Amino acid sequence: MTDNKTWMPMVAGILDIIAGCWGLILALIFIFIGGIMRFVPDIPPYLFPIFTALALPFAIVGILAIVGGIYALQRKIWGLALAGSIAAFFPCWILGIAAIVFTALSKNEFE
Repeated sequence: MTDNKTWMPMVAGILDIIAGCWGLILALIFIFIGGIMRFVPDIPPYLFPIFTALALPFAIVGILAIVGGIYALQRKIWGLALAGSIAAFFPCWILGIAAIVFTALSKNEFE
């Protein structure tokens, strides 16, 4: 790790964590809406499993983005920090693109 530390890994980590939290919130919203749909008689019954199936990828991507953000803040394991930034793209693309760019540009600052 070099001595010249920039702000980029810290900002990338924060953006990853924010996008990851948004992914987890989206997963909870999908589960909640799917649960409500289950008990409404006029809504087709096949929508409940669809909303539940949509929740799982958002939860996985959210967790990966949060873990990658933590590693970016610590400036450790650049590959995992980059994977977290890529995962952050899916719940919130604008934060994800910025996080990918900042993580990629600061590769030499990671252990």
